[in-house]
Amino acid sequence: MRRRKRRRLNWRNIIGLFLFIILIAGSLYGFSVYQSFNKAVATMHEPLDSKPNKEKVTEALKKEEPFSVLMLGVDEREGDKGRSDTMIVLTVNPNNQSVKMLSIPRDTRTEIAGKGKEDKINHAYAFGGVSMAVDTVENFLDIPIDYYVKINMEGFKDIIDSVGGINIENDFAFKVDEYNFPAGQIQLSGEEALIYIRMRYDDPNGDFGRQARQRQVIQAVIKEGASLSSLSKAPEIFQAIGSNVKTNLTFEEMMDIQKNYKEAGRNIEQLVVHSEGKMIENIYYGLVTLAEQKRLQDELKSQLEMKQEG
Repeated sequence: MRRRKRRRLNWRNIIGLFLFIILIAGSLYGFSVYQSFNKAVATMHEPLDSKPNKEKVTEALKKEEPFSVLMLGVDEREGDKGRSDTMIVLTVNPNNQSVKMLSIPRDTRTEIAGKGKEDKINHAYAFGGVSMAVDTVENFLDIPIDYYVKINMEGFKDIIDSVGGINIENDFAFKVDEYNFPAGQIQLSGEEALIYIRMRYDDPNGDFGRQARQRQVIQAVIKEGASLSSLSKAPEIFQAIGSNVKTNLTFEEMMDIQKNYKEAGRNIEQLVVHSEGKMIENIYYGLVTLAEQKRLQDELKSQLEMKQEG
């Protein structure tokens, strides 16, 4: 069983639309804006049947205890169920005032919960949706996942357009079809941002570079969405969020997070999964050793203040 204690967390640089939502919530002053946000959360809310102890987790938030979030960036296109191209686990501990963030490479080979076989970890979503993705990550990391936030990356462009586009600093110039992305400060529409974050093969860092661009774009959305100038666009922003984000967080839980965690610490640590690429039956996988897997498990368990054997 997990022992919890805690008090805060720093949203400022944490990547993910989860934080974008919370930051927007913290800017609410005006009944109509508040109502728009409440309506959007109602649209977004999708509980998980595999979480029977949800009430305990909700109560833990009120007590400001450690919690975890799985963020899924899902590439869902018409006629395709999609895969979770981005899987990020956030573990929050206000006692040591830190957030540990683990990006799990999508090619990581692991047992898919409920399938009885090993495959790429991002295939769990394709096989069984959010529930199987959550169960598979819990099995891989040996920790409970309290909350999930699923972002439809295809519809993410609507969210970017709703805030009026974003500005980012591009590290190197590249081209995708007719779209040019010069190095330096560039402005992106929703469509351009989607192409920008999907590019992978011309990136010297491969999939890791693509993940970094995804985080960069989401940070830019957070910054733009939380600005005072975006308040007038709040109904459009919340409508776009409601159409493209699903989560088991309730409106009350989001308000608890805003209330209890806004003075959080500013220590965000990114954890790295060390793996070795290998072709198995003509398919590329990232292989994680048992020692590396245990290292990650121990670090996250400690962050969540879980009892550990031995």
